[in-house]
Amino acid sequence: MPGGTTARLGVAAALVDGAVVAGDVEVDTHGGTVAAVGLPGAGTGTAVPGFVDLQVNGFGGVEFRRADPDGYAAAARALAAHGAVAVQPTFFSCSPEEYRAALGVLAEVHAAPPHGCRFLGAHLEGPFLNPARVGAHEPSTFLHPDPVLAGSFLRAGPVGLVTMAPELPGGTVLVADLCAAGVVVSVGHTDATAAEVRAAVDAGARHLTHCWNAHRRFTPRDPGPAGVALTDPRVTVGLIADMVHTSPEVVALTLAAARGRVAVTSDAIPPAGTGSRTWEEHGREVVVADGAARLADGTLAGSVATPDGLYRGLVGLGVAPAAAADACGGAARRLLGLPEVRLRPGDPADLVVLDDDLAVRRTLVGGVEAHAA
Repeated sequence: MPGGTTARLGVAAALVDGAVVAGDVEVDTHGGTVAAVGLPGAGTGTAVPGFVDLQVNGFGGVEFRRADPDGYAAAARALAAHGAVAVQPTFFSCSPEEYRAALGVLAEVHAAPPHGCRFLGAHLEGPFLNPARVGAHEPSTFLHPDPVLAGSFLRAGPVGLVTMAPELPGGTVLVADLCAAGVVVSVGHTDATAAEVRAAVDAGARHLTHCWNAHRRFTPRDPGPAGVALTDPRVTVGLIADMVHTSPEVVALTLAAARGRVAVTSDAIPPAGTGSRTWEEHGREVVVADGAARLADGTLAGSVATPDGLYRGLVGLGVAPAAAADACGGAARRLLGLPEVRLRPGDPADLVVLDDDLAVRRTLVGGVEAHAA
């Protein structure tokens, strides 16, 4: 960015408060906010709110549950290159000791944030999950809800969101305890009935982890977690919109049913953002082929989707840019209580500049350039 306290982005337009506004954008580089929009100029590209992802297991060759601060720094650069301004590093299939160790490293990262994408509090996808809905996790790491153990995680490092199965013994009580501690609770890897999910939502749960995947199936008389999430306005619906975990029709259905409440996620694994085609998870090989990451038995094991790729995919389905940007960041910000980013003057300058093909040209985090193509 040029010197001084303000700088122009040199764009032709910006997605401001849900509408495309022609003209350049000026950023207050000292305060880290949008200073002005619709300014005269002859720029190219469009500025949109930066992408936020609630579930990133790894990226750019880095696996967060085993990363050191240098690994986080590399991932921060790689994520910013794909338009991410903030993500929740996700830890899964860990022993209690491994969860605490990973959280301790994240605490170090929060104390000295790397340049690039911002890392939020961790998403713990476990250990309080139901072995009836394992997915690609290691079931030997699953445990019954335990408030003492959960408390040890919160003391070990920053926890932003916990995915759990509320139907397990003591589950609803732990939901309430975690919410009281300021943690967002998500229902996931669960065999809960609709009634059990409603009880968890009444206790404070506010999110469903990857709707349609690794939970009780939706049927007309037993709609399960998806039925509650799609119809209860208190719930944000997580969705892996990579067109592999969910088909284009299901993505469109979910966006229509829970308008403004869908938080699209990549569920990315370390090969995402790289050319790598293999990854090892608990001694099992994960192979990437045709855009899907699978175990030998065909089970999906996360994805290699990227934040910008998710946005392009939604727009390619005919989703309006404003709705796509909201699904790729706005809903997650509301769920986590983060400041809104709608590129209005005064909003945080967490933004992405896209070219005409919706490829990332620049990413700014707090007004600081985190990536430039």
